[in-house]
Amino acid sequence: MTYKNFTLDVDADGIAHIVWDMAGKSMNVIDITVMDDLDAIVDRVAEDEAITGAVITSGKPTFSGGADLTMLEGLLREFHGQRSKDPEGAARLLFDGSRRLTLIFRKLETCGKPFVAAINGTCMGGATELALACHARVAAEGDAVKMALPEIKVGLFPGAGGTQRVMRMAEAQPGLQFLLQGKTLTADKAKAMKLVDEIAPAKKLVATAVRMLKDGVDPVKPWDKKGFKLPSGPIYSPAGFQFWPAANAIYRRETHDNYPGARGILQSVYEGLQLPMDQALTVESRYFAHVLQSPEAAAMIRSLFVSMQELNKGARRPADIKPNKIRKIGILGAGFMGAGIAYVTAKAGIDVVLIDRDQEAADKGKAHSDQLVSKAVQRGRATAEDKEQLLARITPTADYDLLADCDLVIEAVFEDREIKRVVTEKAEAVLKPRAIYASNTSTLPISSLAEASKRPKNFIGIHFFSPVDKMMLVEVIMGNKTGDKALAMALDYIKAIKKTPIVVNDSRGFYTSRVVMTYIREGLMMLADGVPAAMIENCGRMAGMPVGPLSLGDEVALDLAWKIVSATRKDLGVKYVEGPLDNILEEMVVKRERFGRKNGKGFYDYDGRDKSLWPGIPEVTGKPKPASAFSVEELKQRFLVMQALETARIFEEKCLTDVREADVGSILGFGFAPFTGGTISYIDGMGTAAFVELCRKFTKKWGPRFKPNKLLREMAKTDERFYTRFAPEKAAEEQKAA
Repeated sequence: MTYKNFTLDVDADGIAHIVWDMAGKSMNVIDITVMDDLDAIVDRVAEDEAITGAVITSGKPTFSGGADLTMLEGLLREFHGQRSKDPEGAARLLFDGSRRLTLIFRKLETCGKPFVAAINGTCMGGATELALACHARVAAEGDAVKMALPEIKVGLFPGAGGTQRVMRMAEAQPGLQFLLQGKTLTADKAKAMKLVDEIAPAKKLVATAVRMLKDGVDPVKPWDKKGFKLPSGPIYSPAGFQFWPAANAIYRRETHDNYPGARGILQSVYEGLQLPMDQALTVESRYFAHVLQSPEAAAMIRSLFVSMQELNKGARRPADIKPNKIRKIGILGAGFMGAGIAYVTAKAGIDVVLIDRDQEAADKGKAHSDQLVSKAVQRGRATAEDKEQLLARITPTADYDLLADCDLVIEAVFEDREIKRVVTEKAEAVLKPRAIYASNTSTLPISSLAEASKRPKNFIGIHFFSPVDKMMLVEVIMGNKTGDKALAMALDYIKAIKKTPIVVNDSRGFYTSRVVMTYIREGLMMLADGVPAAMIENCGRMAGMPVGPLSLGDEVALDLAWKIVSATRKDLGVKYVEGPLDNILEEMVVKRERFGRKNGKGFYDYDGRDKSLWPGIPEVTGKPKPASAFSVEELKQRFLVMQALETARIFEEKCLTDVREADVGSILGFGFAPFTGGTISYIDGMGTAAFVELCRKFTKKWGPRFKPNKLLREMAKTDERFYTRFAPEKAAEEQKAA
């Protein structure tokens, strides 16, 4: 018998060698055809008396990226299409469809023949659940193996037996952390958690699996035998009474109960561990089907899986421009941002010329890369040879002539127009004609900066986020005269350094900086309203933001915020309307010199890594009102509504043109409540009519900054959704026409 995605050969010892190698794909994924194949393969192994055991491995450099989530999207569409006609039938369809993999893995687990998974490279999601369903696992040594159950990151949870097997194999605390955090394990860490049995050199992986089978692998799992005991003991035990209430409290603290997927993990584990495996798997499947129907899961799958994949694959790249081979880039400014850009570029194998005003400053910038790669070596994530090669790619200098053969130059100097003008002119004097010049400005309009350029078609914005080595988003800004070749180069470069791009049109603050400032501003406005500072911070986190607005203001730097406000006031002139924001920032920055974390004092006082709210905040803002005077739910809504409203305004101005970029950019760029799917999905989730009504309510109560814009009011008349009006397919067609 032949299979579409696998080959199966039986050796002289009766061991079936099952090789997973999907045609036309760089990585194996689990789709309907893979499930069909696995179902048939398990039957053959179980029924063929000549087969004594089986080894499952990959024919590719990695094991598998897990399930194709678009398959679940299709299942959900079918469910929603049938629910109005036959609710019970639709629910059964979703339940049966979403647990098919669970049943295949359970059949493998109980078929009576031992299976060993030989894991090489990446092993994610459903592939990890396949490995756990096998009776033993061997992983390749070194850092190549990356084993995880990351479904929580897209609003789901491991629904093919993952919650039940992990918690029956590992100790309770590391097991639950692995599930709730979607942590990635190396082979050594997986073995320490008892999720992997052996580690072997990559070249001897299959041979080791065969040897394990010959030595004897029990085809009956421990939990299918009488007398099985959980690694950390029963839930209802003295140890359980200590662990589970604390686990629930930590879950609440970390998620504020915003994520149905995380809740589903706790429920599945807590209930499932009190039941035999078959019943436990049914419990897991029911919770999985329930979570799958949640708006949070739908929004997160769309934004953090489907849309992000499309953007990473070049959804916004001009199709008629040939791919660029980027060999060398120049970076102007070896400060924290420039040094970070140099590091991620050199790590991607691209040579870097790192320029600053003198050799000492440039050398200091290279030292930043030395620090980062040295830490990676200490943690076992890089070798001494990797470090040597990375540092060799960075040339620190004060000599602009070394930019002559660069394909791309990124300016990362201070947010000062005159400084940017000077370095632009000095760089362009030596650049080759086809080279692209990019500015890393976070707020200054690209078109105005391009006025200093003799070739504005080759001038573009590439806005990184800090710290560069950790933040995955890059915002590409098109100036009025920016050409397609510049855009293609920017996107090819971002792909090379393995980050996610969004493309926006020119305006002050662009998208991310402009919206995140509204979050900080709303926190300051709440201070002016008399909301206690601690309540503001807690409500920001409860709304789903990674940190409170006052803390974020300190991180961004209050003096920078004051400079932005001052520059905006200067540019707008008489049109600028002063408010509490100006008064608070002036008092904090100008009069009290509290700049934020950078000088150890802002809205917080800092002592190393420790911080506490500054007791003197009431001296600046006035005595706060009692917390009982405010609605927690309303404060949470103010934070999210303000950011979503600003996004809608940016859409109306055509600075943003793609809903995918709005959502992905908001989550990766400034941490907008991921469970909503992003700023635009937040509006679509409640409907434009309900959102506009909420804006009007807040306008009456809190001021005109909440006034809904014309686009929103127009869409609200028919409750039109952004993903309908600005569907990515429509946006692509409009761009081609333009």
